[in-house]
Amino acid sequence: MMKNQPDQPDQIDGAMTPPEDAPAHQQARPASAAGIPSIISTLQYSVGQMGVGRTLKTLLQVNQKDGFDCQSCAWPSPDEDRKAAEFCENGARAVADEATTRRITPEFFEQWSISQLAAQSDHWLNQQGRLTQPMMRRQGSEHYEPIAWDDAFALVADELNRLDSPDEASFYTSGRTSNETAFLYQLFIRMFGTNNLPDCSNMCHESSSVALAESIGIGKTTVRLEDFEKCDLIVIIGQNPGTNHPRMLTHLERAKKNGASIISINPLPETGLMRVVNPNPQEYDNLLAFPFALLGKGTPLTDIFLQIKVNGDLAVLKGLMKTMLEEEDQRPGQVFNGEFIRQHTSGFDNVIADLRATSWEEIEEGSGLPRQQIRQAGLLIANSKRLIICWAMGITQHRNAVATIQTLVNLALCGGHIGNPGAGLCCVRGHSNVQGDRTMGITDKPKPEFLNALAAEFCFEPPRKDGFNTVRTIQAMHDRRVKVFFAMGGNFLSATPDTAYTATALGRCRLTAHVSTKLNRAHLVTGEQSLILPCLGRSERDVQASGEQFMTTEDTMMVINASRGRLDPASQHLLSEAAIVAGLAKATFGARGKTNEVNWDHLIADYDCIRDHISRCVPGFEDFNRKIHQGIFYLPNPARQRQFATKSGKAIFFVHPISSPALKSDQYLMTTIRSHDQFNTTIYGLNDRYRGIRDGRRVVLMNPQDMKNAGFAARQFVDLTSHFEDGERRAEKFAVIPYDIPSRCVATYFPEANVLVPVGSMAEKSECPTSKSTVISIRNSH
Repeated sequence: MMKNQPDQPDQIDGAMTPPEDAPAHQQARPASAAGIPSIISTLQYSVGQMGVGRTLKTLLQVNQKDGFDCQSCAWPSPDEDRKAAEFCENGARAVADEATTRRITPEFFEQWSISQLAAQSDHWLNQQGRLTQPMMRRQGSEHYEPIAWDDAFALVADELNRLDSPDEASFYTSGRTSNETAFLYQLFIRMFGTNNLPDCSNMCHESSSVALAESIGIGKTTVRLEDFEKCDLIVIIGQNPGTNHPRMLTHLERAKKNGASIISINPLPETGLMRVVNPNPQEYDNLLAFPFALLGKGTPLTDIFLQIKVNGDLAVLKGLMKTMLEEEDQRPGQVFNGEFIRQHTSGFDNVIADLRATSWEEIEEGSGLPRQQIRQAGLLIANSKRLIICWAMGITQHRNAVATIQTLVNLALCGGHIGNPGAGLCCVRGHSNVQGDRTMGITDKPKPEFLNALAAEFCFEPPRKDGFNTVRTIQAMHDRRVKVFFAMGGNFLSATPDTAYTATALGRCRLTAHVSTKLNRAHLVTGEQSLILPCLGRSERDVQASGEQFMTTEDTMMVINASRGRLDPASQHLLSEAAIVAGLAKATFGARGKTNEVNWDHLIADYDCIRDHISRCVPGFEDFNRKIHQGIFYLPNPARQRQFATKSGKAIFFVHPISSPALKSDQYLMTTIRSHDQFNTTIYGLNDRYRGIRDGRRVVLMNPQDMKNAGFAARQFVDLTSHFEDGERRAEKFAVIPYDIPSRCVATYFPEANVLVPVGSMAEKSECPTSKSTVISIRNSH
């Protein structure tokens, strides 16, 4: 827990994931990803949650054009040639987790008090099943009790209308929310009068959005799936697709078979980047070869692995470009794309001057790699004609994240690798519609053009002042400047940094409310009053007054997909997220006598009506209903056509220095990671197959020589303490696991180690929490 915070209540202990009785076990890491173990794991979890018949019915609908979009990552599906099994192991678990036959009824909350639930593990909480009725915790009560929907809406409306200012409320959004719901949600909130719209982007890819917008004029990827079929080189930096975006492995395998090379840059060797055995029989030309392929070694993926130290990314990127510069000096005009640079960029000369001034010694120190290794990869890039660079949260959650991403863009610009087939930038979003939510206006910093469109469409004046992002919302709740917190999906408490501080902040609210499908820890640390509002899952049929409805999502490559649930709802008491927004709006504005501004019932009766409004407010969605009823469509991507929406109309080279956190002799730089048995904060099991960790999650992966120097033994329990300018935070009883990780670097699982991430430690410009670079010390547990 953090020092210098004397007013923290004792109840925050329930916010932490509880200690484990025995340390996790370690076994050898597998040589390849997917294959037979993936098939077994998929079937075990799916059948265990849904049964055999429901498993077959449900999984065959995932990512199909007449089915529903996967609840997991944002990796796109093929435009046309979609396989029958268009899902991965983790996607299947996400589907099964939502479509489980297990149920939480009001009787469950009668049996279990909040403090008893808080003592359980996150895995246990998730395994209890689907929420079935709206529940309320009254002030001073230790139990949730049932509440009618109208009464729940009235309670929220009353608390909102009691506020001295709309800015005393904040409204969070998770990446599961559909485009239609997100649009309605931000409309309601802005009509209420605030731009306090934090979302999960603030904690993951906000750094990408900021960096790319400044560099190329759009905060999104510039590639499509087809480019992976045409590229000759892929650089994957700060990403672990085998665990976090497993369907990407199929396209990496195809690229390799087409002759592409892959460079992987990461502090940990990840099994999913080294070799893959494709478990989908439809990926093989000869089905008779499929069983033999499953028993084989699979397809090698990575050609060059650069094992940098944590936050060594910017330094290694400079080293790669310095190699290119040295080659350009030897072979003028054959490495840098001079024509592209002259016509489409600005600032190139500044980058060249910086590269010449940056010594190899500085690059080696900053990256943790010898010059020879960096040059080997740099020569491959120098000779590439069609380069794709992929990254994820291993890049975005550092203090210098925006600088690193802009340096990454520099690398692509040097070779003209934007706007030509088989090349471009690929920031791989982590949640299925997190990008779509932002497109629909879920942001604390809305553009004036969007607000003007809302004003014209709905005849009201939207608030113009910037609102609170996620970190600023936590701080405002802590200071009692935000008194009502409403979350549309997600597990806010566990997903955010500085768990004790966030728990205290939530506890100071008058009301906290969460729209959810499953029980999670955010429901157990509450304001004076709290609501759990259960909603339909994406796999479930959504029937409104005009009939069965569908929603839409935007994937990481700007494809708009329709999503149609096919299962019966888990309970007759569930509402769609869009219907919950409409109910809140009617209750809130009805109490003010303003029910006629928007016909919320009309919008919910037929979601085509929502899409009509979107088509007039959101660029790229013109004629939305016609397009989506015909099939998928792409949003405009000017950078893909080498049209850069910057002030100069050109892509911009930015120069940034190499920087590394200063460590004392007994300190380490900690990065948080996901296990293979989780998605975001949802814990499916206690094993991390690709890293050889079993039966536990409270572990710290540590360099063996560092362990020896510190006197630690394998599986020994230790306490972790983080160090920041405002004090220290402590996480107790983590098991030390010897691992192949650079010296003075350690890795822990998210969300167990989030308690160590200071709320005030943020990426410059984007204010993304620095979950990937936290300075810690390690001591024996007592």
